[in-house]
Amino acid sequence: MNAKSSPLLSLTPLEKTPDQGVNLWVYHSLRRALMCGQIEPGLPLTIRGLAEVLHVSPMPIREALHRLTCEGAVEVRDNRRVMVPQMTAARFKELYELRIVLETHAAESALPYCRPEHLAELERLDHLIDLAYQNNDTGEGSLANQDFHRYLYQRNPFQVAVPLIESIWLQLGPFVRFAKNKLTQHYRIDRHKEALQALHQQNAFALRRAIEADIRDGLASIQALEGIHAHFKEQALSA
Repeated sequence: MNAKSSPLLSLTPLEKTPDQGVNLWVYHSLRRALMCGQIEPGLPLTIRGLAEVLHVSPMPIREALHRLTCEGAVEVRDNRRVMVPQMTAARFKELYELRIVLETHAAESALPYCRPEHLAELERLDHLIDLAYQNNDTGEGSLANQDFHRYLYQRNPFQVAVPLIESIWLQLGPFVRFAKNKLTQHYRIDRHKEALQALHQQNAFALRRAIEADIRDGLASIQALEGIHAHFKEQALSA
């Protein structure tokens, strides 16, 4: 693949900290790119091409792709091509339903540990989501949305659900961005405001309802897009 014409030129790597090894930096950069949809569905990934984009040797790319394959974010085809796995409408819906089960549980489990300073941070993160979508930046909007949910769930010091939840985000990321780029309106009802109100009131039922509604709203808006089912079918046939 010619790296100069590759859509991967839009990949934005994470800022590397002085104490962070190259292998871990490459892995987290590619993982982030998948979560926000910078790596498009159907785009063949090559070790050489990714190494050129990130200015590293092939070894950390190879290790990162192996880890991402184990997480279900990418898959290796018979011809050794690495790609985002194919998606169907049924699988897309199933992943969203699994999000609801895991994330409503994670939110309710975090509720007793939420303090006023945590709510203030969640309000700040929600504001960043609004700014991103006002600027039509779906990638940053997705990442900010994930930051909001992750921060809430991680208030529970005993949580074990976040890695499972992030695995689902990884699988959905490339397809969610494709769909959101076709949406003309985002967050018509701000379910995060409802979640914040429930957190202030320490109302577990209202919090579960707000998180579920937030996820279902996203699924409903994507399923309502004209041609989305045909797109998934085309992706499956061309895989």
